[in-house]
Amino acid sequence: MLFSNDIFIRVLILILGFFGFWVAYHIYQHKRVKKPLVCPVGFDCNFVVHSNYSEFMHTPLEIFGMGYYALLSLFYFISIFVFDVMPIKLESLLLLASFGAFIFSVYLLGVQIFVLKKGCSWCIVSAFISILIFILITLNYDFSLVGQIFSK
Repeated sequence: MLFSNDIFIRVLILILGFFGFWVAYHIYQHKRVKKPLVCPVGFDCNFVVHSNYSEFMHTPLEIFGMGYYALLSLFYFISIFVFDVMPIKLESLLLLASFGAFIFSVYLLGVQIFVLKKGCSWCIVSAFISILIFILITLNYDFSLVGQIFSK
């Protein structure tokens, strides 16, 4: 086998992180130049990305998304080439960040479905990328080492 499961999952997370960054950047670019965001499957992306729920603490959500995906991709890119085994504290931090992104993504999906009653395919793709990343990080995380985080 060319890759171990650990390396394969890291590469997969890296690819998902790049794609997630691209989706967030695509939304950001359209909003920045005030160009209508067209959804490939006929949803009302423009309504969703300009709604009251498109910002958190007066910052557009796509900025948070780009930051999250960029940092995640950077850490996983470095981990592929530098670490045989990723340090447990870094891995735990990435698990915590991906859990936060997972929870926030589920919340935003709920907002689209139940509050706005409109969808944005770009936003849904980003949410599913966040959910997949969280699942992959969780599958790859060694929960038996959690006690080592607090020692020393």
